[in-house]
Amino acid sequence: MSNSVLRGWSEWPVCHFDELPDPGAKGFLVGDGEWPFRGFVVRKSQEVFAYANVCPHQRHPLDLLPDVFLTDDRESIRCSSHGALFDLTSGLCVFGPCVGHKLMQLESRIDSDRSVLVVAPASLRDAGPIIDGEFDTA
Repeated sequence: MSNSVLRGWSEWPVCHFDELPDPGAKGFLVGDGEWPFRGFVVRKSQEVFAYANVCPHQRHPLDLLPDVFLTDDRESIRCSSHGALFDLTSGLCVFGPCVGHKLMQLESRIDSDRSVLVVAPASLRDAGPIIDGEFDTA
């Protein structure tokens, strides 16, 4: 059993795989109330990767405009606030003020109907590592 499931996080359908360009990204919002959880999924070839929509540098959302998570060449994830660049598949910061830190990666999978499912909390309040600043480092 994964750590996410042990924390009481749920698996959420966030989009259909075919909605994602290759490479491409799409934001999602799960849960409700005052503190819904915001994340995004990235497609690269036939794989998807999911992350919390929080930069490890200042904990800002990565996208200033909806679903604009990638650089113009679609080779990296970019934080719109400070220009940090992250690897698409690992979330590792490779340029900018948080080099060596990672985005909070979420478990994800593509089901038999090609829906993208992500394991995430129903509230940002339940996302301990984000709120506590416990981001992974390389």
